Amino acid sequence: MRLHRLTITAFGPFAATEEVDFDALCAAGLFLLHGPTGAGKTSVLDAVCYALYGAVPGARQSPGATLRSDHAPVGTPTEIGLDLTVGGRRLEIVRRPAQLRPKKRTKGFTTEKAQTWLREYDAESGTWRALSRSHQEIGEEIGQLLGMSRDQFCQVVLLPQGDFARFLRADAEARGKLLGKLFDTRRFAAVEERLAELRRAAEHRVRAGDDRLLAVAQRLAQEAGDRTASSPGNRTAPPLGDLTSPPLPELRPGDAGFAGAVLEWAAVIRTGAHEWSDITESALTAAESRASAARQALDAERELAALQQRFADTRRRAEALEEQRSEHERARAGLERSHKAELVAPALSLRAEAEQAHRSATTEYARTRTLLPTGLTDAGAEQLAALEGNLRQELGALDAARRAEHRDTEITAERADLDRQARADDEVLQEAADWLAGWESRRGALQDRIEAAQEAATRAEQLAGQLDPARRRLDAARSRDTLEAAASEAGRHLNSAREHANTAHEHWLDLRGRRLAGMAAELAARLVDGEPCAVCGSAAHPGPALATDGHVDPAVEDTALEAYRNAVEARGRAEREHAAIRERHAAARAAAGESSVAELAALTERLDREHTEARRVAAGTHAAREALGRAEREYEDRLTAQREAERRVAARTSRRDALEREQSALQAELSRARGGASSVAERAAQLADRAGRLAEAAEAVRAVDTTALRLKEADGRLASAAFRAGFDTPEAAADALLTDTGRRVLQHRLDDWRAEAAAVADRLAEPQARAAADHPPARTEDAEAAHDAAERALRDASSAATTARSRRTELARLSRLAEAEVRALGPVREEYDRVARLAGLTAGTSTDNERRMRLESYVLAARLEQVAAAATVRLQRMSSGRYALVHSDARTGGQRRSGLGLQVIDAWTGSARDTSTLSGGETFFASLALALGLADVVTDEAGGVRLDTLFIDEGFGSLDDQTLDEVLDVLDSLRERDRSVGIVSHVADLRRRIPTQLEIVKDRHGSAIRQGTQGSP
Repeated sequence: MRLHRLTITAFGPFAATEEVDFDALCAAGLFLLHGPTGAGKTSVLDAVCYALYGAVPGARQSPGATLRSDHAPVGTPTEIGLDLTVGGRRLEIVRRPAQLRPKKRTKGFTTEKAQTWLREYDAESGTWRALSRSHQEIGEEIGQLLGMSRDQFCQVVLLPQGDFARFLRADAEARGKLLGKLFDTRRFAAVEERLAELRRAAEHRVRAGDDRLLAVAQRLAQEAGDRTASSPGNRTAPPLGDLTSPPLPELRPGDAGFAGAVLEWAAVIRTGAHEWSDITESALTAAESRASAARQALDAERELAALQQRFADTRRRAEALEEQRSEHERARAGLERSHKAELVAPALSLRAEAEQAHRSATTEYARTRTLLPTGLTDAGAEQLAALEGNLRQELGALDAARRAEHRDTEITAERADLDRQARADDEVLQEAADWLAGWESRRGALQDRIEAAQEAATRAEQLAGQLDPARRRLDAARSRDTLEAAASEAGRHLNSAREHANTAHEHWLDLRGRRLAGMAAELAARLVDGEPCAVCGSAAHPGPALATDGHVDPAVEDTALEAYRNAVEARGRAEREHAAIRERHAAARAAAGESSVAELAALTERLDREHTEARRVAAGTHAAREALGRAEREYEDRLTAQREAERRVAARTSRRDALEREQSALQAELSRARGGASSVAERAAQLADRAGRLAEAAEAVRAVDTTALRLKEADGRLASAAFRAGFDTPEAAADALLTDTGRRVLQHRLDDWRAEAAAVADRLAEPQARAAADHPPARTEDAEAAHDAAERALRDASSAATTARSRRTELARLSRLAEAEVRALGPVREEYDRVARLAGLTAGTSTDNERRMRLESYVLAARLEQVAAAATVRLQRMSSGRYALVHSDARTGGQRRSGLGLQVIDAWTGSARDTSTLSGGETFFASLALALGLADVVTDEAGGVRLDTLFIDEGFGSLDDQTLDEVLDVLDSLRERDRSVGIVSHVADLRRRIPTQLEIVKDRHGSAIRQGTQGSP
């Protein structure tokens, strides 16, 4: 990768557009970037990083920081442009971050989204060709060409000397974090985590299997009745009679032999349950025999008591029959007289019917006489019939008059209908005339309504375009106010997290110091008589150090360290949360502007109200057009209806004249036929009524004569029948006659008496009942008591046997379940052992891992060994062959892990010592050599991408003249690999030693860039 040109506009401290020509700087191989503190030296490197990755280095991307220059004019946009060659392609990247710009039409500011442009130079045509404007596509393209992430780029191209100085002095964990970012060993950490997860899952399955087996064992103990194995919440089954149940083994889940002990114990209690079941079965058989004998004795006593009671009841029934004998004889005699009277019953019925008919005929005759005229009350049947015939003939002559009257009614109805039609047509004509008179004004109003609806539709579209932005601004204003409070709360939380982290750090350092002060006592605690001391090698320990009251053990220190790390993580989360909230608040504030929520709400409400009203009016466009169409159709219908009504009026006038002439002729005819009645129907009703009364009277006279004759004949037949049946008078026969119900009652009474007498005789003749009566009274209560006692004993024995059988079955089932759990637990435990060994090896906690090195640390150790080898090449030259960096995987003592140690070998003494013992100047050129070596290794790791431009930031002020010359010689030697190095420093001596310079000049209006060589204007 080679940089050609960098353009910076309104970025950081630069207010205007500044340009850096890297081709001119890199031609010298070594150039100096200098300027006063705060002028913007580091901002030039930030601009390079932002152009490539869309973000500045992580260490300078603080929460809430803005990339735009505070000195830049309002109308000047912040923009970074970088021209570079990478992967054999000449590219130009232009980026604009998200920033506020003035609104074009109104006052205030609006947020302009971030923009990115990528172009490629076509050497054949000599022009630039646009490639993309997508942030994601450009980021992927640059990432593939460079082959490294932003963190890797900032570490190997923008060499931060302070970071590598800390890297030299850091412990293995801190070195692991940095190397892990640079070499992307996350897949190895993922393997460790995955194995740890598998170990935890397998351990969970083993514990679950042990718990299930323990639960089965406890249930076995409950069924066996082992009171010692009961636990809170579990019931204890009744014990196995007199047998003793062995207690549950004292082994706990996870102990060696736990499964075997449970199976052996289950077999013992299962055998005891079988024995107790056999005993209860024998007891049940004996109880059943005793209960059967008691049941037979009770049945015999109950049968004797029933026979004795039966015989006594029969004697009482016989005595009751004798008392009812006289009543039985009277009933039998009355039934015999009723049978004789039944011979006279037909004559009695005929006589009663004849008498009733004669009485009804006499009553009807008296009623009809009152309805006849005075002169006809004594007339005979023939005279009345003749008068009826005359009236019937007169009634028949009224048929023609009825037809004339019906026609007169029809004419009257038709004339009334014509009158109704005339009134209806008059209303139609009047309504049509009124409606047509206002037609022009109505049509104009409807057309105005259509035009108003169309104008409202146009207004609604305009308001809709204003309403959505207003709503978004209102939502943004609400979010702005909410996030402002959230940002304050997040700030307080961040301050609290920082204070907590500082407190935890101080506490850990205090404990660490106290532990180091008492380390002698800790080492003395490990001394064993006769074994050499790890410190002095002596096998004698005459005066080992003793722990003081304030001694801190490793576990306490590790706990404090873990608390400190957790506090640091919590502080990081709080910082990220605070930055995210502030970023969201800035975006919401930019979107909402300076207007308050109330103002924006009022504006939105007004626009919404006007928009709703406009839409409501606009929605009536279709209805207004339909109303106009309906009105025009109604206009045509009204004209048609008016013409039709006028035609009907003319036709109706001629018809009414014809009906009047016809009705006059009919009225004359009807007046003659009605006589004194109001209508023909009334006249016909009068004649029919008179004829009917005459017919009824004639019929009544005939009925009286006929019924009198029938009554006389019935009296004669009744007297003859009573005499033949043996009765003195017909009245005696009628008194002896019974109704059907009475006969059935007497017959049932006689039958019941005879049936009862027969049943009593049969029971008195039974030999068993007579024999039972001769025995002493039955003793059923004693037999029932003995039977109940035998039944209770049987139930107890049956319950005991059932419980024993159930317990034996359940114990067998639980034993099979325990065996299944043991079989299933075997492969699970084997899997856990295998996974646990692998997880322990990769995590560095296993005893088989002698150096306690994690898998990720093992991989990083190989990378660190490469880095140390590459750094040593330059370090020996910078230190005149004195120093060399070597990787060490030795353990550092205590519980600390190994794998990422770094030592410096001093050729003057021939000994290796820790890098933290280097002086300030030695630390600088050692860290510089380490940074250059790391750049070479990371470049190779990234796929061999050539890095032609490097930057080194600060640290040269700690070197003496000779060392500075040696360091500059090493940097100058990079030109052999066609590399150029830019040194960022404000050391004055470097301005004399490095002629090619890039100077940053600052003043109150912003910084500016000056490029040239020493002595140039």
